[in-house]
Amino acid sequence: MCGIIGAISYRNIVEILLDGLRRLEYRGYDSSGLAIVDIYGQVIRLRRLGGVQNLADAVENTILSGKIGIAHTRWATHGKPSEINAHPHISSDISIVHNGIIENYQSIYKQLRACGYICSSETDTEVVAHLVDWEGKKGGSFLEVVQRVLPRLRGTYGMVILDRRMPDRLIAARSGSPLVIGCSVGENFIGSDPIALLPVTRRLIYLEEGDIAQITSSSIMIFDRCGNSVQRPEILSNIRHDSVNKGVYHHYMQKEIYEQSTVIKKRLKGCLKNNKVDLSELGSKNEILLKNLKHIQIVACGTSYNAGMVARYWFESLIQVPCDVEIASEFRYRQPVVRHNSFLITLSQSGETADTLAALRLSKTMSYLGSLAICNVPGSSLVRESDLVLMTQAGPEIGVASTKSFTSQLTILLMLLAKISYLKGMKPEIERNIVEALKMLPYRIDQMLLQNDFMADLAKDFINKENALFLGRGTQYPIAMEGALKLKEISYIHAEAYAAGELKHGPLALIDDNMPVIVVAPDNDLLEKIKSNIEEVRARGGSLYIFTNAQFCVFNIERMHIISLPYVETIITPISYTVPLQLLSYHIALLKGNNVDQPRNLAKSVTVE
Repeated sequence: MCGIIGAISYRNIVEILLDGLRRLEYRGYDSSGLAIVDIYGQVIRLRRLGGVQNLADAVENTILSGKIGIAHTRWATHGKPSEINAHPHISSDISIVHNGIIENYQSIYKQLRACGYICSSETDTEVVAHLVDWEGKKGGSFLEVVQRVLPRLRGTYGMVILDRRMPDRLIAARSGSPLVIGCSVGENFIGSDPIALLPVTRRLIYLEEGDIAQITSSSIMIFDRCGNSVQRPEILSNIRHDSVNKGVYHHYMQKEIYEQSTVIKKRLKGCLKNNKVDLSELGSKNEILLKNLKHIQIVACGTSYNAGMVARYWFESLIQVPCDVEIASEFRYRQPVVRHNSFLITLSQSGETADTLAALRLSKTMSYLGSLAICNVPGSSLVRESDLVLMTQAGPEIGVASTKSFTSQLTILLMLLAKISYLKGMKPEIERNIVEALKMLPYRIDQMLLQNDFMADLAKDFINKENALFLGRGTQYPIAMEGALKLKEISYIHAEAYAAGELKHGPLALIDDNMPVIVVAPDNDLLEKIKSNIEEVRARGGSLYIFTNAQFCVFNIERMHIISLPYVETIITPISYTVPLQLLSYHIALLKGNNVDQPRNLAKSVTVE
């Protein structure tokens, strides 16, 4: 949430900042702004409400040039979206951009007011700017001043600070919100996401928790939370800077839906050999850990939580390993009891989800056998701090509504399940059946993508709807949850998912002729059960949309729409059936004229609690 980029160079950095903001816009787009020190040593700040293009237009009409600067695209936490609340915030000679939440800003502001400081915005960030300015009056270097300020802050932050009087350096600090330094020759950069830096450098240094960095055009100094000088490893990113372009597609979400079969095919390559799953990337010494686990605890948020819910059904029904799934924000405050030989799995696209990271850190104080992160972003905090890692390798996902990360996570989880079954000496056909199904998965997804035109036509039925229900049973219940989440995220239609057997326990009261009911009903062992639930809806006048590959023999098809889908191997139906639901939500949002990639009030990476 929110995006930061800073630069110090031998050249004009205004366009570098703007280009970085465009790449970060998926992290927040309520407002944006930049501040540079110009050739006369003055700070020039521009801020605009709305998307980054509004800021770019303002820059176009301004003579703006400087070799050091900071910029920010905002997702509002404290204070409504407005120009006055947009970053950077300034106090005298100090300018600051900040991601995160300062929980004790009000008590700090009370002290600063007594010293004559007045905030013009509603933000917690402006208070930090004033605090740095006040602390600077006590003397010391720019770095020392920031080092004295940080212990007074309670909460999370990734911040970059500029002092007009010292236009040869930036100070960056990280606690709970990611920052990455981009290294180059005669210039250096700082950002909240490596995507922002890729056009100018692929050499990256990730700051660790509690780090403070002093960055000049020719040097980088990093200190840990105790003030000790430290070296953090420099890595070379293999992400192509043009991989975040839309290509032939109209939207990132559309592109990412269509990338799913290719992404999964690429990830499976080399992992499926002789009817076995090869996860040697985990290391042979960790096979004993997986063999000995007696319970799996999955922790995740949002779409990743839905993936974990599918995995619970798989782990328990296929290999009889007990599995619990919990929303990370609840797990970290619930004082959970750890089961014997329990193994923690965290799921996150970004690897920076605040609650999931906090849950992982909490788990290290408990008696888990170990932790495994399933993540899409190499170098992210979750990846660095977990014992084991399986990368989804789905490539950058820019659309706020997750698509390919969900199906990629499920693919990894299914491979992991097959590996555990082998290590535990279970029947060989369990692993063999999974491998055979996974080999077919890219083709099955391509078949589902052929439903695009039909989904575009079906979307017309929903354009004036305000509510929708999704129903599923077994592994399809979490897919109904994911379908409902996609619909509400980008179409703004209120959508809820229920296990179909729960209809009689309340949701039937909602059924009328204005309520569309979407049923995920592949031909499996639960088909006859869900047919009974379908009849319950029909009897009460609901409009049914049934996604199935089964033959439905009905005499009265009024208000019943059968969406006939191709055959899919049972074990991979949750993955495949996700795709037409993604397409349906996408086309509904298009018809409603919504911003598909940047839905209101949301941001891609939730780095605040």
